[in-house]
Amino acid sequence: MDHLSLAAELAVNSYPGRGIVLGRSEDGAHAVIAYFIMGRSANSRNRVFTARHDGIITEAADPAKVEDPSLIIYAPVRVVGHTTVVTNGDQTDTICNYLAAGNGFAKALRSRTFEPDAPNFTPRISGMVKVKDGAMKYRLSILKSDGGNADSVERFFFEYSQPVAGEGRFIHTYRCDGSPIPSFSGEPVRVRLSGDIDTFGGMVWNSLNEDNKVSLFVRYIELATGKAEDRIYNKYQKV
Repeated sequence: MDHLSLAAELAVNSYPGRGIVLGRSEDGAHAVIAYFIMGRSANSRNRVFTARHDGIITEAADPAKVEDPSLIIYAPVRVVGHTTVVTNGDQTDTICNYLAAGNGFAKALRSRTFEPDAPNFTPRISGMVKVKDGAMKYRLSILKSDGGNADSVERFFFEYSQPVAGEGRFIHTYRCDGSPIPSFSGEPVRVRLSGDIDTFGGMVWNSLNEDNKVSLFVRYIELATGKAEDRIYNKYQKV
């Protein structure tokens, strides 16, 4: 099956919202994780990614301009044992708490639903990557409203247990811009992964819509050692 160009997928969509890319590097030696956020409103754009000991948090670029922190301030990336969790909201904490208690990724997300931001009802997208003993596997999920119905949630889970080198999956919150904004549909998109962390990160950052992009996080995890290398790209500077 053909792999789509991630750069092309991003370039033709002015507003995919928030997105997750997971997969295995072209050389087969690394697990690849990318997470980006975009924004149309001043409140959504007023953000930066900040590194912390195991991942990142979102913070207000200018705290004085924050209108509503409830859906924009969270920890997108955290680590539990050999597993890195990446999501577009506070369900990161839900998943990590469940994993730490010996429960599963899917069980954690069955306790959550889409975001309460009518009329968009933004989907919650989540991923996890486990690297252990030189091998990797990953999962993705999306929780979304059933056709804009505030009382009906759809939960989808995707598992990739033997990732192919140079191949990843891309899932994002919105199909495109609109009012209300249409949710992502279908399976995560199969995309090509190429280059080292800087080549890949630069490609993703430069392919995102210049007006709407806000921040990007990229992590490469060496399968042989579990060592992680990160890059953060922020459009705005923290005051």
